[in-house]
Amino acid sequence: MNLDFKEDYILENESVRLEPLKHSDFNLLLEYSEHEPEIWEYNSGGANGRKNLEKYITNAVSQRENEKEYPFIVFDKKNQKYAGSTRFYAIFSENKTIEIGYTWYGKQYQGSGINKNCKYLLLEFAFEKLNMERVAFAANSKNNRSINAMKSIGCVVEGVLRNCSTDATGNRIDVTRLSILKNEWNENVKMNLGKSL
Repeated sequence: MNLDFKEDYILENESVRLEPLKHSDFNLLLEYSEHEPEIWEYNSGGANGRKNLEKYITNAVSQRENEKEYPFIVFDKKNQKYAGSTRFYAIFSENKTIEIGYTWYGKQYQGSGINKNCKYLLLEFAFEKLNMERVAFAANSKNNRSINAMKSIGCVVEGVLRNCSTDATGNRIDVTRLSILKNEWNENVKMNLGKSL
């Protein structure tokens, strides 16, 4: 099936629930914008501070309305609290490729297993419902935490795009590109990632 941007998809398991991001979610994420500036240091367009969070959510919702991206808010079922956000973007149905990104979590959730649970649900949806052949990822090449997290779920590093974006302070950055292919998901990534949840 193709991604239906008008459909409110809920992806969930015992640990997390991903719901479509809405304007009304602003207050659920505000504490991370106001009190955890280090979350945003690696990429431009981050949600640091009240004004930037407003811009971030407005842009994300607009991208969904324009059928370009599909953003989610992440709910941690264990702590009964919203933990961050992630989304599908760069969606090319004809080529059967999609990207997962714009992912961030409050500091207390980093390394907690929330990310692996979210990635499992997103990858399962992309490969098994949307019938994608390739799911791609990207990160600032200096963001070793993010790159290692992607490798730990089964991503393969494809290369580095030099000087292709900016960080939060406007400095030019290299971007590391990674991906998982459908056959890799079916053969071992799904099983290995599932065991780690």
